[in-house]
Amino acid sequence: MTTCIGLDIGTSAVKGVIIGTRQQVLATAMESLTNERPRAGWSEQHPEQWWLAACRVLTTLRLASPKEFRSVQSIGLSGQMHALAALDAHDAPLRPAILWNDARATAECDALSAAMPELGNIGGVIAMPGFPAPKLLWLRRHEPENFARIRRLVLAKDYVRLKLTGEAATDMADAAGTLWLDQATRNWSPDLMAASGADPGWLPRLLEGNAVSGRLRPAVAAELGLDPNTVMAAGAGDAAAGGIGIGFVNAGDAYLSLGTSAQLFVTTDTYRPQPETLIHAFAHGLPERWCQIAAMLNGASPLSMLASVLGRTDIETLLAGAATRYRGPGRLLFLPYLAGERTPHNDANARGVLFGMDGATDASAIVQAVLEGVAYSIAESRDCLVSAGSPLSVIGAVGGGTRSAFWMQIVADVTGLTVERFQGADKGPAFGAARLALMAVTSNRPETIATKPPVLDRFEPNAGNHAGYAEGLNRFRHLYRALRPEFARGPTT
Repeated sequence: MTTCIGLDIGTSAVKGVIIGTRQQVLATAMESLTNERPRAGWSEQHPEQWWLAACRVLTTLRLASPKEFRSVQSIGLSGQMHALAALDAHDAPLRPAILWNDARATAECDALSAAMPELGNIGGVIAMPGFPAPKLLWLRRHEPENFARIRRLVLAKDYVRLKLTGEAATDMADAAGTLWLDQATRNWSPDLMAASGADPGWLPRLLEGNAVSGRLRPAVAAELGLDPNTVMAAGAGDAAAGGIGIGFVNAGDAYLSLGTSAQLFVTTDTYRPQPETLIHAFAHGLPERWCQIAAMLNGASPLSMLASVLGRTDIETLLAGAATRYRGPGRLLFLPYLAGERTPHNDANARGVLFGMDGATDASAIVQAVLEGVAYSIAESRDCLVSAGSPLSVIGAVGGGTRSAFWMQIVADVTGLTVERFQGADKGPAFGAARLALMAVTSNRPETIATKPPVLDRFEPNAGNHAGYAEGLNRFRHLYRALRPEFARGPTT
């Protein structure tokens, strides 16, 4: 029996899954991660945390399913995109990695845009603070001693690959989010690298997601209990891996991923940049495929924040209470921009706002406002995709936030889109990575492995609620526009 492992190096956790030849799930594991915020707007993780958590996940998988673990032939990787890990000549991290939701490089984005007006058409999107290119420029300006010692730059999952195999490699989908990739040719762009001071020798080699990137180091294989001939598939950034996990690999396939962040993702068969819409036009994780992504920095994380503020650990109970009290669109408004926002605002200074409370406001009303605020943000991203040439009518839904049927109905009512959930879709990007690992050791075409699961349930928009939410969406937009000048002033001291 052929068994494969998928590892997802996420923001809040590392997740792992073992699948068999028929893609049945044989074991799962998860290890939590923490991130640091040393200053307002900063977000960091140490790369060694990714590696240690990955090792613990592999150990848990081995203990849970020892026979299948010993039969593993390949491993695929997925991971949070845009995390910049700078390594020295010995592949040791020079500093904590700067994550996707870090906002420090705003001035550097302005400098890159001024230096390269064509940046968006080459790199697929305008310069935004979360991308590695402006963050590297920030390092050059603010930490010259670290910049001078850089000998390698890797993304989150690729640091784990480097530790497992000794190979510096990445896939097209993860590379797409660096602002160093020429999306049309699927090669590193000399012009984009030069603009941010990236030495071409620092960057990993590029591979398609289903290609073999190397084999395990013998010592690492022995320590983990794996065959040293186990191959490592290139894998994919988490957005693309999530799509591969649910079979959304053909032109026009569209889905919502609602995790810590959120993405509206549409597969395309050509490269279609529309940088003025703030849509990300990126390479997909499989050959000859691209995508358009509306990237929202705030997905289910505002709900987790609210639960923490309320001192509640059971989010499902909070959701159930709000569902019971629901009487249609609420008047309370919530701007969900806890970490700034990309699509549709490119505003690193934006922050969360709860507007319209009175003496009768209770926890259930606030929960509903948070759910609606995220849904309004998704509606705005839908409009950006339409402007970029990707009209939507039906979307799949994956990620932890989609487990709530109540929330999915709100998303359908706000956006006017039909939302579909799938059987087994909660396996997420780790399952997509395992599928890529299976592709790497079989002769099957990607389409025969990356198939769609059966539809679990479907949420059609309620016409009455949709009309009410149209008014709410206008108020939501107006509130952000009114507050944007205040966001630009920054926090008071």
